[in-house]
Amino acid sequence: MLTVTIRHAIDPTSAKAMDTETLRANFQVADMFAAGEIRLTYSHYDRMIVGGAVPAVDGLILDEVKECGTASILDRREMGVLNIGDPATVTADGTDHNVGRGDMLYLQMGSGPVAFQAPGRYYIVSAPAHAQHPTRLITIEEAGSVKMGAAETANDRTIYQFIHPDVMESCQLVMGYTMFHGGSVWNTMPAHLHDRRMEAYLYFDLDEPNRVFHFMGRPEETRHIVMKNEEGVLSPPWSIHCGAGTGSYTFCWAMAGDNVDYKDVEMVAMEDLR
Repeated sequence: MLTVTIRHAIDPTSAKAMDTETLRANFQVADMFAAGEIRLTYSHYDRMIVGGAVPAVDGLILDEVKECGTASILDRREMGVLNIGDPATVTADGTDHNVGRGDMLYLQMGSGPVAFQAPGRYYIVSAPAHAQHPTRLITIEEAGSVKMGAAETANDRTIYQFIHPDVMESCQLVMGYTMFHGGSVWNTMPAHLHDRRMEAYLYFDLDEPNRVFHFMGRPEETRHIVMKNEEGVLSPPWSIHCGAGTGSYTFCWAMAGDNVDYKDVEMVAMEDLR
């Protein structure tokens, strides 16, 4: 079963006037993971698609997505697949890929239908592509890793880079995840903006009843969205994107836009946040 939800782009002036439920309806991506289903959200921010696939015994096949306007989703797109469940197999373009928990699979444009097998639990991100770059399975051991922050500032973390210029080539999709250590809970603070790229987060490995308070909005007009385990959030180019949890968690970040320069950001000074 395939379900697709559309999210239109929202400007910062409109977002400023939104109440809690309206913010959640436009930016939060909840209920992505349902047994026996593929649930996608098609965003008008750089036409990024995010979603989840939870195959049953017979597996799931992702092929035509009407909103893309092509016979198959990957006819003019690339895709990143993160397995947050047990090791399992993803098949595309006639090739089986054994994707372990925490591994990421990059699928090139033109890969055809994608088959997801149990017992995997898959987070899917897709962006438009203009060229073919080789399909690649990147394990956590092969990912780039950058240690940042400190326990004293509650942001001791390792950033794992998978679909990233330092690891492999892609068209516009950049994707990885950040894991926190020893009670640290703050992500992406000090905050930043990148006007040339949108970003999406997936928060996972968050125990009940813990929550992450995700901050968004213009630096001078911030808002927050309360997130639980395995929920996502869309971050427009004009918005900050950072958060703090009431317990440990991991979050997957994915970007699409004009470039793949991970450092193409505008930092926001702490004193400018309101």
